[in-house]
Amino acid sequence: MPASNHEDRYALVLAFTQAPEPAIHDALNLCRDEQAVLHGQRWLEEPQAYELDLSVRDAAALRARLAALSEKHACDALLVPQKGRLKKLLVSDMDSTMIMQECIDEMADMLHIKPQISAITERAMRGELNFEAALKERVGLLKGLPLEKLEAVWAERITAMAGASELIDAMNDMKVPSVLVSGGFTFFTERVAKLLGFQAHFSNVLEIENGALTGRVKEPILGADAKLQTMLEWCEKLGIGPEDVMALGDGANDLPMLKAAGMGIAYHAKPHVLAETDYHIIRTTLKTALWAQGIATGERVPA
Repeated sequence: MPASNHEDRYALVLAFTQAPEPAIHDALNLCRDEQAVLHGQRWLEEPQAYELDLSVRDAAALRARLAALSEKHACDALLVPQKGRLKKLLVSDMDSTMIMQECIDEMADMLHIKPQISAITERAMRGELNFEAALKERVGLLKGLPLEKLEAVWAERITAMAGASELIDAMNDMKVPSVLVSGGFTFFTERVAKLLGFQAHFSNVLEIENGALTGRVKEPILGADAKLQTMLEWCEKLGIGPEDVMALGDGANDLPMLKAAGMGIAYHAKPHVLAETDYHIIRTTLKTALWAQGIATGERVPA
C-alpha cells in the first residue's frame, strides 16, 4: 500500500484500562516520530478515552507501531479516518461479541458435554474447521436436549457484553440501524436483539420435535458468506455502501464482513482475525466502538 500524504486526516482513539497519561504521552511522541501533524486533542470520556486529531503521512506504518504502544500500556488504539467516521449501519456478531458466552457451549453443558463441544467451537472460530460442517457436528451432539433447557440457558447463563447496551442505545438514538448476524441460533438472537434493541436479527434455526432438539439445523446454514450477504443486503436497503458500515465480530466466520465494512472491528478476537483487520478492541469494552466514531460519552452526534 503506498504511503498517504498529509492531507489524510485521522483520529487516533485511545481507550484505557489504567492511568491514561503515560499512554497519551507516548502516543504523542510516536505521532511526532511518524511525522503526523497534530490538529487537536480532547477527552471522549475522562479518564477512559482520549482522541488525537491528526494528519497522517503513512497510516499503515503508524498502525503497526501502535500495536506495541497498546501492549505496553494495556490500552486499545484505533486509527480511524475522519471522513465517513460516523457510520450509517451497525452489523454485529452475537456470541462472544454482543454477549459474553458461546450459546452452543452453554447448551452442551446441559448435557455434560461442554468440553467436547467447546473444542470444536474454538477450532471453528480459529478457522481450522469448515464452519458449516462444525456447526452440524456440534448440533448433532445436542440431539435430545429439551426445549426447557434452552430456556434455562437463556435465563441463567446469557449476559450482555460490557458496553453493548450503551453502544446500541446510542446508535438507536441517532437513528442508525443495528443488525445482529450470528452463526448461532434464532432462539437466542431473537432474545438478544430484543434485549439490546437491534432492529433485526439473522441466524440459524434449530429443528425441534416433541419439545426437544432433533440434532439438525434447518438449511441453509448462516455462515461467513451469509453474514457478508446480509450486510450487503442491508446496505442496498438503506441506499448506502459498505464503507458506511461498522461491523463487529471475533471469529473466522466474521472475517468477510469485517474486511468489507468501512470499519470492521475485531472485538476480543482470535489472533488470525486480528492479523487480517485494521481495527481492534482487545482490552476495553464495546463503548470503544462509539468513541471510534467520534461520539463522546453523553453525545449522540460527534463534536
